[in-house]
Amino acid sequence: MKKKTSTSRYDVAEHLRTPEEMAAYLEACLEESEGDAAFVAKALGDIARAKGMAQVAREAGLSRESLYKALSGERTPTFDTILKVVHALGIQLHAAPLRSG
Repeated sequence: MKKKTSTSRYDVAEHLRTPEEMAAYLEACLEESEGDAAFVAKALGDIARAKGMAQVAREAGLSRESLYKALSGERTPTFDTILKVVHALGIQLHAAPLRSG
């Protein structure tokens, strides 16, 4: 008799425990996004879930429902929303010149 293998959906939010891990994850997603703002919003949603969506919504001055919608990856949130969420997450955005080559 074969043993049945059970699988569960991988949730990156379960692995983002420290501010450093959260910032590194966002940095990697920004680099991989190829300009896809919804992809970056989804990454911010993963980080917000790791930190606690209710707390992030409160600190960003948004309702929890609107935060879920904005960071679902199905729409592109306003830059104002992105800045509020990044601040509420305790993450700083940095600018750097593009790498040539």
